[in-house]
Amino acid sequence: MRYWFGEKIRAVRERRALTLREVADKAGVSESLVSQIERNRVSPAIDTLLALADALDLDLEYLFSDYRRNRSVRITRSTQRGTFTRPGVLYERLAQLENPSPGNEGIEAYYITIDPGAKTGGKEYGHPGWELGIVQEGTAELAVGNSTFTLSPGDSASFRADAPHILSNTGNTPLRVFWIITPPKGEIGNGG
Repeated sequence: MRYWFGEKIRAVRERRALTLREVADKAGVSESLVSQIERNRVSPAIDTLLALADALDLDLEYLFSDYRRNRSVRITRSTQRGTFTRPGVLYERLAQLENPSPGNEGIEAYYITIDPGAKTGGKEYGHPGWELGIVQEGTAELAVGNSTFTLSPGDSASFRADAPHILSNTGNTPLRVFWIITPPKGEIGNGG
């Protein structure tokens, strides 16, 4: 697969009101070569590309920003969600990406349904990472450490998960929430 830089180089040169000759002189190449590169007639050698980037004061990241745009995408169909339960709580796993790249801790997302009077989490301990939740339906009570909050439909909460935390359904109808955890814990519900 051949990757072309011409349009980007020309656009930057024209924005900076530089001529082909000025860029060629700064880069130490011929004006004809710069013109051919801009028109995607030739693909520059790496040293030529670096010289052009320096001449135009271009960030190499900008030049390569379109390269390898196709990324892995995981689709979880609504009929294929992994589910598990705890007393009065149904967890539907929407997504889980564990350590997709170095330095990235991963993420998981759940749609959780909690019966009236039921709860998820634990008051003894938390876990490393962060959580973010959005109430879709029902009324929730969120206890994080020594603080307690009432959440209604449309409300969201985010917090460091290292403190004990509990999400309870304080209403008379099922509580439905969308919940995100990073890094992934696997099956949530015990201290999560």
